[in-house]
Amino acid sequence: MSKRKGVLIAAFVILAALVSARCGGRKAEAVPWVTIDESYAPKNPVEEFIKSDAEVRGALPVGIRNYGRSARVLARFKGRQFAQPTENVLGMFFKGLDDWMVVDIKYKNESERDVQRTILYVLAGGRWTVGDTGTLMK
Repeated sequence: MSKRKGVLIAAFVILAALVSARCGGRKAEAVPWVTIDESYAPKNPVEEFIKSDAEVRGALPVGIRNYGRSARVLARFKGRQFAQPTENVLGMFFKGLDDWMVVDIKYKNESERDVQRTILYVLAGGRWTVGDTGTLMK
């Protein structure tokens, strides 16, 4: 193998590694669904809110897929207020933005129909609130 081919192959391998790292590794679809029921121990305040809200509504069990603070998932989010927002855009709309999280939720409504939503939660001013609801674009 010539020295030039070796350099090209090495450059390709490095470029592929950089692209893979920039994409964030794990795909959104790889995040597992978790069932929240009476015995589920919430891992953060958002999951705690989801569980207590579902208990009050009598909607347990509820399935969630918690993407956390993933810029890659946020870029796929399309809601009523935001379409593919960035963290900077969220900061302009939510003064004092400290954190945010994207969560898929699925449950059965009163007529036993399956409902699935993607919710953008934001932590602003020390309080978690729903920032927007929508879906994830492919």
